[in-house]
Amino acid sequence: MHRVASIKSAAEWDATTARDRVTLDAGDRNRRRIVMTAENGTQFLLDVEKPVSLRDGDGLVLDDGSIVLVSGEAEQLIEISAGSALDTVRLAWHLGNRHTDVQIVAGEIRIRRDHVLEDMLRGLGAHLTPVDAAFDPESPTPSHEHGHAHHHGHDHGG
Repeated sequence: MHRVASIKSAAEWDATTARDRVTLDAGDRNRRRIVMTAENGTQFLLDVEKPVSLRDGDGLVLDDGSIVLVSGEAEQLIEISAGSALDTVRLAWHLGNRHTDVQIVAGEIRIRRDHVLEDMLRGLGAHLTPVDAAFDPESPTPSHEHGHAHHHGHDHGG
């Protein structure tokens, strides 16, 4: 079985050269150790010291030098837009206050479908559009370095 020797970000390599492809949702792309089987049968082990946040388009460089493309599985998301940049910041603050995973795409915010959050956002004046797309939420640390727990020690009051 092959082992992952390193990880290349999408910008660091040409995905057309991939040996194989593995499709994972956002949750499955945050790992420390896992055996995976790619679409064409390539089996490999990801085994790193700290959990990594794999992004759609990243390449897993195997011990033989070949690369497996990481594809983000389409998930049910909501794309959130607002009337102004200030309104967008206000919506982002409310989502962050609830520790919601968010992705920023072309000036708009994406979150996983959640009827409670959707109702809150509508009440705040947001425009919501359902989309099925790969979800690459923002990480509190740079990609491939994620691995710490974070505790705030304060109460959000609700």
